[in-house]
Formats: sequence, structure tokens, C-alpha cells
Amino acid sequence: MKEHTTGSSVKLDKPFGVDYDLVQGIMKDPQVHTIRLASSMRGHYKDAASLEALIAQSDPVHYEVFEMKIPQEVGQLQFCISKTYPGTVGGECFMTKGHYHAVPGTAEIYLCLRGEGYMLMKLPAGESAYEKFLPGRMCYVPPFWGHRTVNTGDEPLISFCVYPGEAGHNYGDIEKERFPLRVFKRGGKVEIVPAKAG
Repeated sequence: MKEHTTGSSVKLDKPFGVDYDLVQGIMKDPQVHTIRLASSMRGHYKDAASLEALIAQSDPVHYEVFEMKIPQEVGQLQFCISKTYPGTVGGECFMTKGHYHAVPGTAEIYLCLRGEGYMLMKLPAGESAYEKFLPGRMCYVPPFWGHRTVNTGDEPLISFCVYPGEAGHNYGDIEKERFPLRVFKRGGKVEIVPAKAG
């Protein structure tokens, strides 16, 4: 069996393991822990007045992301645990900001671990799609598609995500373009409607 060599100029990363808790929906001892409060979500919900009232009342957490510091380069894999909390703003379900990748031609895989909701997706030209999110279901987001997670349940929506090391995040274009679909919970029923009709 031939031994694999890399040459003296190649830096090798060391393998590592990560502990997680699916009940709590967390990565233990993450190197990066992002928390988005209601006040971080201005401009993303249809009912801005209801969002401001929620911020004034308690400014609750909308979602958290737990990550390790992986080099942002080709050949690496980024991964995270995303935890979107239950709740509504003027009937619209709590969601993540959503993003494109900074390198647009990169894809992402989301594995739902707990909770229920939807993955909303869009192309810059306006085409949209969505996939149901439930435990035991995985969602593939192809290159060039913007995407956001929406929680339609009564418990946290938790997912494990993997994407190329160099992909990065582009939130700015999503904030300018908005998503063409919105998800509401009305009378106990979930409705996915065009953003203009919401």
C-alpha cells in the first residue's frame, strides 16, 4: 500500500470532533455563536409595527447559529447548527434573515433534526421555491439560490448545515431584493403567500 505524502509546502489541518445536544439544539463549545434578536430582523417582516412592538416588549431571540472556525478556502467544508425559535410577527412566522453565498456557484445541504417549517429559496431574477422541513428530511439548496429557514411549529426548528469552505455569505442582496414568498400562521393553519399579497 502506497503511503500518501503531501510535500513540505502543504499545511495539514488536524482532525477534530464536536459535541452537540439535539434536545437543546446547540453545538457545545462553538468557536462562533451568532444570536439574532428581533431587533436584528428589521426590514424582513411585512408588519414593521408589530416587530417594533415585539422589540419594545422583550426583543426575543429569533435564531442562533453555532459554528467552528474552518478555513474559508476551497477543499474545506463549513458546517453549523442553526436553531430558529417559534413565534410570529403580525402572524408571520419567525425566520432567519436568509442569504446567498458570497461565491454564488456553491450549494448547501440542510438536515432537519427537530421541529418543523420550510426552507424558502429564490433566484436573483425572482423565481422561488420551497421545501418542507421535518425531522428525517434533508433539503438541497443548489448553487445561486438564496435561502432562509422559517419555523412554523411550536418548538425550535433545528438543522445541521454543510457547505463549501469558500462559499461565504451575502446578506445584502437579500435585504435589497426581499423574498417573493412569506409564511404566515393564521387560525392554526400555515399559509405560504406571495410577498405582495401577504
